Amino acid sequence: SFPSSPGIIELILSSLSPPQSFARGAEESGHQVETIFLRDKKIGFCLACYHCKKSGGICIIKDDMADILDKMNAADVLVMASPVYFYSVDAQMKALIDRTVAQWLTIKNKEFYYIMTAAEESDTVMDCTLECFRGLAKCLEGSVERGVIYGKGVYGAGEIESKPAMREAYDMGRKV
Repeated sequence: SFPSSPGIIELILSSLSPPQSFARGAEESGHQVETIFLRDKKIGFCLACYHCKKSGGICIIKDDMADILDKMNAADVLVMASPVYFYSVDAQMKALIDRTVAQWLTIKNKEFYYIMTAAEESDTVMDCTLECFRGLAKCLEGSVERGVIYGKGVYGAGEIESKPAMREAYDMGRKV
């Protein structure tokens, strides 16, 4: 969900990145993985019109979110990842979270993993970001938090490769 390319989050998540990635670890453990980069998707902002409530979870906005919601419903595990911008998730991730309102009653029994990156070294700068992720999970029946990764002290994409977060992501992926 990082807007620049290649982004820090992309390096942590993608099986195409260095070997220490969440997706690579999960794939090596025999899991099928699909990574969705929100920067490549068109996701409009929720209008709070509640058309979805009257239409069986179909949003009035015609964009990539319908496909993403289908994938979220089908998945057993959801990995939510975002860089920290001003102590919260990036705009793309916030739009995705808000747009899950269309099907929040059908996205059930998911295991959640959270990955965050920030330029600062402190975990506390990521508190609001983590609470945003957890807020979504609290609204989804049967959600279970399985892991959190703090990618600290990274500003540019290449900086993450030497940080503990890369190995942590790989190890966490192996344990899915």
